[in-house]
Amino acid sequence: MKSARNVAVTLAIFVGSLALWEAVVRVFAIPIFILPPPSQVALALWRGIASGVYIHHLGYTLVETLLGFIVGSLLGFFLGTAVAMNRWVELFLYPYIVMFQSLPKVALAPLIVVWFGLGLTSKVINAALVAFFPLLVNTMVGLKSADEDRVSLMRSLAATDTQIFWMLRLPNAMPFVMAGLDVAMIFALIGAIVAEFVGAQRGLGMLIQSMNFNMDVSGQFSILLILSFVGLLLNRGIMLIRKRIMFWDPSEKQVIETSPEEAAPAGRGVVTPAKGGVG
Repeated sequence: MKSARNVAVTLAIFVGSLALWEAVVRVFAIPIFILPPPSQVALALWRGIASGVYIHHLGYTLVETLLGFIVGSLLGFFLGTAVAMNRWVELFLYPYIVMFQSLPKVALAPLIVVWFGLGLTSKVINAALVAFFPLLVNTMVGLKSADEDRVSLMRSLAATDTQIFWMLRLPNAMPFVMAGLDVAMIFALIGAIVAEFVGAQRGLGMLIQSMNFNMDVSGQFSILLILSFVGLLLNRGIMLIRKRIMFWDPSEKQVIETSPEEAAPAGRGVVTPAKGGVG
């Protein structure tokens, strides 16, 4: 009941915002090429979906985003692990990584398109470059945040560095890694769209550019709406993966409400079971 009520409130706020938007545009007679009303945006959205144009270009953008996300995430995870586990790698490699990340990807996108062409490769590379740094940083922080007392205890039990990594450091870093994946997924979508702005033969970014030249503002708003929903769905997908992988984490466990009959009697203390784990 509570979740249904929350959904109803969210939908009511959304519908109310659209109604207010429509009223403001019509009352103040705002030109459609400046701010189209929601009715015009919905009409453009229906035409694009019915004709199949939006679906075709959306599929291409999704492929770019997912491939860029996978490549960027793998690169960020392995580089972050190398930097966190080896101080020589951190000393010599990390400054160059930070310098490269400080470069605006919008400025690099034209060069990437020149080097790798207008096809899929340049879009995937740009998306990967945007996505890899959040996971790199989160992986480093997570691996370095392991409790040193637990590390010392495992060393005293003759655990190897590999065993310490798999049994302590990596599980401890998983919340950070999953948070980095959440950010990297959205960044990959942004990187793919930016690359399509610069030069592409297909994709929603290329479609936005084409509509911009034709002053089709309603069409641009409809594509932005699609991108918003795509970003939301991708975010939900990462959240589902997080719950599957991190079922053991207390933050992912659902709170079970006890009935009044099962509650502890008044006047008695409630004993909380101690948390398990090394140390």
